[in-house]
Amino acid sequence: MSDKIYVGVDVGGTAIKVGICNADGDLLHTFEGPTETSKGTDTILQNIAKYAQQIVEESSYEWEQVDGVGVGIAGFLDIPNGIIKFAPNLKIENVNLKAYLEQVLGKRVLVNNDANVAALGEAWAGAGKGIPNCVCYTLGTGVGGGIIIHGKIYEGYAGMAGELGHIAIVPDLEAIQCGCGKMGCLETVSSATGIIRMAKDAVERGDRTSLSLVPNIMAKDVLDAAKAGDEVASRIVNRAAFYLGKSMATLSVVLNPECYIIGGGVAKAGEFLFAQIREVFEKYTQDQAKENVKILPATLGNNAGVVGAAGLLLRS
Repeated sequence: MSDKIYVGVDVGGTAIKVGICNADGDLLHTFEGPTETSKGTDTILQNIAKYAQQIVEESSYEWEQVDGVGVGIAGFLDIPNGIIKFAPNLKIENVNLKAYLEQVLGKRVLVNNDANVAALGEAWAGAGKGIPNCVCYTLGTGVGGGIIIHGKIYEGYAGMAGELGHIAIVPDLEAIQCGCGKMGCLETVSSATGIIRMAKDAVERGDRTSLSLVPNIMAKDVLDAAKAGDEVASRIVNRAAFYLGKSMATLSVVLNPECYIIGGGVAKAGEFLFAQIREVFEKYTQDQAKENVKILPATLGNNAGVVGAAGLLLRS
């Protein structure tokens, strides 16, 4: 067996997901193990290395076929040197993950931000397969993102490129403070958290809405109520879609990507949400910048991170 394989690792606060991919981005084998964050940094690092080895042992492949290991992790990183400056969810600070793994595994290792690798996964082997220039949004607790140019992650000067959730897009009179400390970020209106906040505010104001009957409002409740014709819920979803579409209109005259890919829990609302985003994008985007540009749902789901992490070895 001589075909090369690429191991991707997606490090989360609860679980570490690992996958084996071939050079075409096909996911050949997967494995998942506990992060064990409570046991400290050494245990987390050991688990990353252990699971990377274990997935190959459990597969039909040999360790000699592994061309490298890619890792996606949330936090503030020195990407070129593979150093975790600070990962709040993991309580890791100033650790050279790349150096540690290369020593333990004896393979080349690349490390990048989790949102970047998820974007790369979708661009390499998901909704954006075959499209060299695309921008990916992840609509979850926050709004994550990644920019892919000529098939590779664009990181920017200090690794901050692709922080789409922190585009300051909401006008001052409507803006609230984001978790990042700034005002009017996209994340405050287009994330699951933002949608829930707007719904709770409406209920507290006494707006007439079916959401007042929901004891613990989730983003899905708001989206479902909007689909059912609830006017208040519809306004909230329309607002989330409006600022997403406007952010894409802005990016189109800066980056001019061929497509936008949207994933995450909020994106599960499907065409109901996507149609509203496309309408805003069409309205606000300069003609040449929107010509033949697609807005697509992500297709890899929870596997985007491991596929993209493996892709770092071929697309960096």
